[in-house]
Amino acid sequence: MKTGELRTDRVPSSAATTTVLAEPALRCESLHSVYFDKPALKNVSCELPARQVTGILGPSGCGKSTFLKSLNRTLELAPGARVTEGRVLYRGRDIYGPSVDPRALRRCIGIVQQRPVVFPMSIQENVLFGLRFHGLAGERSKAECVQEYLAQAGLWDEVRDRLRDSASRLSIGQQQRLCIARALATQPDVLLMDEPCSALDPASTLRIEELIAKLKSRYTIVVVTHNMGQARRIADRCLFFLDGRLVEAGPTEDFFIRPQHKAVADFVQGRMG
Repeated sequence: MKTGELRTDRVPSSAATTTVLAEPALRCESLHSVYFDKPALKNVSCELPARQVTGILGPSGCGKSTFLKSLNRTLELAPGARVTEGRVLYRGRDIYGPSVDPRALRRCIGIVQQRPVVFPMSIQENVLFGLRFHGLAGERSKAECVQEYLAQAGLWDEVRDRLRDSASRLSIGQQQRLCIARALATQPDVLLMDEPCSALDPASTLRIEELIAKLKSRYTIVVVTHNMGQARRIADRCLFFLDGRLVEAGPTEDFFIRPQHKAVADFVQGRMG
């Protein structure tokens, strides 16, 4: 699959944007996965709305990260991990179809990992890495790209005078925002975030939450979090997983105030870890 086949232009008019919002960015149908033949996801079906934040919740080991990584085929990069049945539809096409180029897919559906992984190069080279990896570096000036995506990630004002410094000299919170800038530089439609604040202090966590709130007007965001307070603050919708199954999905307010399943009520009230 060519990268261009995976994408559509962003719609500038408000009327057209309303139409886009009516369609899910991703649709999962009867998804199953395994780790070394041990079931990890079991018959998961759901829709992830465009231009919204979807929070993924559940106890440890329930399949949250497995589900997230199945959405852009990074799951298959882990030894023994694979999707065995079902479909994930993006722009109407199954991302597990035989003609899909996983690298092109990951340009359109980016991911930010739990702990920031900055490359051993300068701040600006970290931002430009994805562009070069996907053959996009020549489309715009380097300076323009670096400024735009560092600004989108809320980092430009803090690093504008030291772009050639090593990225490893940044604080952990700044490194995570740099990873977000690097992911945004490939202009994805969807941004997956796997517990992006778990290694951060409260101040850095707040910066990331504020950033997510700003980014959702341009991107579909899916966030795995173990922090229920964070989910209430940032998510428009929540999905709850238990033992590899999707137990409940719905608006965040309903999820916390009017849960439909006992397991969700127990989790929300702190009776399940």
